Amino acid sequence: MEYLNALQSPVDELKPSLFELLAEQQLSSLLPPTLRYLLAVATHRYPRYLLRVLNNYDEVYALLGIIVEKYYLKTFGGSFTENFYALKREKVLRVDGGEIKRTQLAVPDEVRQRLKLGGADIWKNLLVMVGIPYLKRKLDESYDIHIAPSASLLMSGSHGGPRYLDRDAMPPNPTVKQRFLFYYKWFLRNVYPSVNAAYYFSILAFSLGYLFDNTKYPSPFLWMIGTRMRRMGAADFRAIDAASAAAEKATTAAGRPGQGLSGILSPRTLYPRLLSSLKILLPTSIFALKFLEWWHASDFSRQLTRKAAEGLELPPPIVSGMDLATKPVAEKETRGITAKNSAKRSPPLSSTTYLPIFTVPPPPSSDLCPICLHPISTAAACQTGYVYDFKCIFQWVEGQHERQEAFMKGEKTNEWEDDEDNDEDEKTDGHKSKEQKSREGSWESGKGRCAVTGRRVLGGTSGLRRVMV
Repeated sequence: MEYLNALQSPVDELKPSLFELLAEQQLSSLLPPTLRYLLAVATHRYPRYLLRVLNNYDEVYALLGIIVEKYYLKTFGGSFTENFYALKREKVLRVDGGEIKRTQLAVPDEVRQRLKLGGADIWKNLLVMVGIPYLKRKLDESYDIHIAPSASLLMSGSHGGPRYLDRDAMPPNPTVKQRFLFYYKWFLRNVYPSVNAAYYFSILAFSLGYLFDNTKYPSPFLWMIGTRMRRMGAADFRAIDAASAAAEKATTAAGRPGQGLSGILSPRTLYPRLLSSLKILLPTSIFALKFLEWWHASDFSRQLTRKAAEGLELPPPIVSGMDLATKPVAEKETRGITAKNSAKRSPPLSSTTYLPIFTVPPPPSSDLCPICLHPISTAAACQTGYVYDFKCIFQWVEGQHERQEAFMKGEKTNEWEDDEDNDEDEKTDGHKSKEQKSREGSWESGKGRCAVTGRRVLGGTSGLRRVMV
């Protein structure tokens, strides 16, 4: 189907098919949202410099479009994306039938020079390529803002009962701005839907006529300015090569010894070199985007990551200001798991209450939860970098974990006391208390804090992040 036009008109080999033009239009329509997305991502990192550019993206893109498209129209005879598909624009001769096929076969260089776009033609094409899409985007955006979500406001009337106030109505004693906005909204509400429908229907009609070789214009706007789309021929490539050789010669002359960087960075040579490099940047960026799309969609990246992470034992994060171990302690059995218990530590102190905070030692293995010392089934990361089982750290931050409650009730814990300390306390008191002494008021349970470091978790349980393994 791609060569349907060529089959219907076998003599005119330079007429592109409709499907080539649709592919070029699709590529051209993808550029504005792609650049807007990249600009939005960069604005998150540098809002001070790029926020104003993002808020005026349509105007900035239109200005850059005029600069780039004017250069490509003047140098290559087509737009930036049209040159990527080896297409060009040329004037339509005002002759009977508009075709000079025999002359084009005999003297293609002279015909190309005669049909080349002039200064006025370039500005007409810029109006079609940049001006009309910019106006269309602004009208669509205004319709979505002012018309689509419009609603009336409920207010009490002076004649009894509530009534609806049309906020799009003309206010009493309007200013010039209010009057203009009223008529603009009236146009968007009553006229623009018909204009928008006519816009798309005219494009469809010309596309069908171009598909069946009933017109030489694939768009009504090209018909208005007297320009048609053509494939680039041998004469076009020879002219482009000659122009590139002349530009390279001028660049070499500008950078000859004695002129330094001022000749190389001259606007006369830097401007064409920068814009011509976009031809290489576009296919390279398309290849990079397609490769990233395949990389994230395929299972190859996950398998490679899984193999690289096999047997990788990550050490616990180091948090400054904590003395996690001061003296060794013998190995012991803890819930069926043999591990070295960390030594008696100096508990972190709260900066507000100046009370010691109940924490747990780091686990002997990164596969174990520091709180329950069981293998982690549903991993959740705290803001300090430690990974816990989600149920344990959620209850800990809420202050409802059984280990916290047992500690605050005064039950013996190996983290902050040992048998020697208990014996000394018993000798000092002279007797052994059968009831456990509550730690309320003398310790903090660790509620709202990391279970290992004692650092406060910003946002509470909402500050926890699930880890996908």
